[in-house]
Amino acid sequence: MWKLRCSSPGDRSSPWGQDVFSLNGHAGRHIWEHNSVNVSTEDTAVIERLRQNFELNRHNQKHSSDALVRLQYEVLREARGRAMKTAPPPRSAYDPSSRTTETPLSLDVVNQALRAGIDYYQGLQDDDGHWPGDYGGPMFLMPGLIIALYVMNKLDHVLSEPHKVEIRRYLRNHQNEDGGFGLHIEGHSTMFGTVLSYVAMRLLGISPDTSNPVDNDNSMVDALSWIRARGGAVSVPSWGKFYLCVLGVYEWDGLNPVPPECWLLPYTLNPLHPGRFWCHCRMVYLPMSYLYGTRATAQPTEITEHLRKELYIDDYKCIDWIKTRNCCAEEDLYYPHPWIQDLIWSGLSKVEQVIVKTSPGTWLRGIACKLAMEHIHYEDENTRYIDIGPVNKVLNMLCCWFENPEGMAHFKHLSRLHDYMWVAEDGMKMQGYNGSQLWDCAFAVQAIVATGLAAEYGDCLRAAHRYLDQTQVQADCPGELMKWHRHISKGAWPFSTRDHGWPISDCSSEGLKAVIELEKLGPALIGPPIPVDRLEDCVNVILSYQNVGTGGWATYENTRSYPWVEIVNPAETFGDIMIDYSYVECSSASLQALANFRVQYPHSQYKYRIEKSLTAGRNFLLSIQRTDGSWYGSWAICFTYGTWFGIKGLVATGSTYETCSCLRKAVRFLLSKQMACGGWGESYLSSQKKKYIQLEGNEPHVVNTAWALLGLISSGQATRDASPLHRAARSLMRMQQSDGDWPQQSIMGVFNKNCMITYANYRNIFPLWALGDYATSVLGMKHEDDKHGPERHH
Repeated sequence: MWKLRCSSPGDRSSPWGQDVFSLNGHAGRHIWEHNSVNVSTEDTAVIERLRQNFELNRHNQKHSSDALVRLQYEVLREARGRAMKTAPPPRSAYDPSSRTTETPLSLDVVNQALRAGIDYYQGLQDDDGHWPGDYGGPMFLMPGLIIALYVMNKLDHVLSEPHKVEIRRYLRNHQNEDGGFGLHIEGHSTMFGTVLSYVAMRLLGISPDTSNPVDNDNSMVDALSWIRARGGAVSVPSWGKFYLCVLGVYEWDGLNPVPPECWLLPYTLNPLHPGRFWCHCRMVYLPMSYLYGTRATAQPTEITEHLRKELYIDDYKCIDWIKTRNCCAEEDLYYPHPWIQDLIWSGLSKVEQVIVKTSPGTWLRGIACKLAMEHIHYEDENTRYIDIGPVNKVLNMLCCWFENPEGMAHFKHLSRLHDYMWVAEDGMKMQGYNGSQLWDCAFAVQAIVATGLAAEYGDCLRAAHRYLDQTQVQADCPGELMKWHRHISKGAWPFSTRDHGWPISDCSSEGLKAVIELEKLGPALIGPPIPVDRLEDCVNVILSYQNVGTGGWATYENTRSYPWVEIVNPAETFGDIMIDYSYVECSSASLQALANFRVQYPHSQYKYRIEKSLTAGRNFLLSIQRTDGSWYGSWAICFTYGTWFGIKGLVATGSTYETCSCLRKAVRFLLSKQMACGGWGESYLSSQKKKYIQLEGNEPHVVNTAWALLGLISSGQATRDASPLHRAARSLMRMQQSDGDWPQQSIMGVFNKNCMITYANYRNIFPLWALGDYATSVLGMKHEDDKHGPERHH
């Protein structure tokens, strides 16, 4: 039976577990452990039913409900003092057949739904104060890890048989009906997803033999048929080509160059220096450049020899690998290479072939690889070997192993692999980060406070405040930041844990907003406040993130180069990866945080800088609003999310519906997408196609509905026509389940426009927040009007 352990140092008895270091006692760390001792048959039966239900419905409901972790916390409610005290109201209390859905709801009834929702959700909070949850979704992450462990001959050391069973379950559960695998769990089949998933299952011991008892549903046969029907693995995108090269089942000649010498180029006046790239792009292509530069390749095995035969139509030794460099299956081609990029790679490969054969070229390659490894070790040490994300985590580990198979660096990496693993009823997956702990915690705090019921949930909010306190980054990275291409980080908040430590503009802003909201409640409820100087450190970081040219905020760093650099984006499957662009979400969150801080601390040393920043940031938001009034959301689905942030940013900088035409346009956009049922439902295809696309079946989505309702309330819709708000609130309450939870529907997160990702906690956080705002800002205002009478308006 699987159990999640949080804030745990892990297995200290393992050869590498003794070297795990933490800045704050591992606060927020996730490790799933398997234990078959003292497990009751009843518990086993419950879990098996959850797994079977998912498998039966996997082609209709592709997203797991994160049922295992919720079940684990559910059985501990009574012992932890988090028992359910309130049940949701019956539907007849808010949706009677005799009245229109456009009438106001009863405040008591909405508060009952809120108490039921908070009662349920606080039971999922860990003792360390954060809310654990699934952050999976991409299908290429786990195969990358399995390939790396196989290359290092560490597969059996890291993954026990129960691990392998759950990984196989996950991969097969997310195989599409046509036999292929998508880029993410809800996506259409792609060569990238199918080839890597097929290879991963082969390395995990499943063969394409139709008589294989482990593969009784012929998933391997179907996957291989899908690959070969489309010309074989020669048309896998560049990232897939790279993984196959390292495994030894694709030739390096078939890969466009990833020269480590780029790191030797001057940074000044060079818009193409990798230090100017978006940090996720930079940190992926950094280890790629080392592995490419050293032609790091696994030793051949019986399985890799079989894969050379299975994955290709032509005989492996007869393939013209140079001609395959730019081959990409049409199912994968989201960002086609411009012709100039193909010309650059062709010329660079020809030059490289000549230079690296010379003594000076060999010497230069050695210097470049040495510098790349210095950057890799710096990243590893400054993230406690977690690294910025799962792709560079795995590739950095490979680099350390190829550099020194007996060295301690790769052992330290092994100790942090389980930080990325997550188990649900659909199996074991590799997450898109080591979790979303701080992000979810900051949102959850604001949601609960928004309900006006915070005084009833002091233990929950006190624990959340403690997690926020422990997770704030309290020092910059060591050394010369410019040398390592790092931004200041003292005072920031990361996305997940302090040990991860990468600072982000919107995480810092949401963390600051949450702390301010909590500390308004007073120390008697939430505990000792975080010192003001630490909050000012956060303000300093947020201000430093603002881009001078646009007035907007990017993610981890300032924008360091130009949009035209995207011409050399080599990843066919992702868009906008080359530089750190300014986004509506990051900009709005930063504006809101600065505005809130200014109100709470009007005499701060930063007050004049904040005023200037708010003006520039507001102008940026106005400049990127679309003609239909919406904003494109880059980190969740999509226009409902972006428009919520856009409205909040305008309101935070002084806009009103009466004075701001852009705010009026945004409101009209949201109202135009409201469905007859009162809700909103937006498909992930909106992110890919950059236009609003309704969910299939015209179903409302609890998270989209909450975002839209939050945006409308913030705009002052209640003072104009509150009927859309009443309809939206009813839609949310209809979707609430009998235990106070809300259903897990389709996927709601996205990155780089084309890959979706899970935020399992959103289904609880945002309906609570939206209904909370509805109760306090719509129904609460109405009650005040009723209490004071007409004279209130005179």
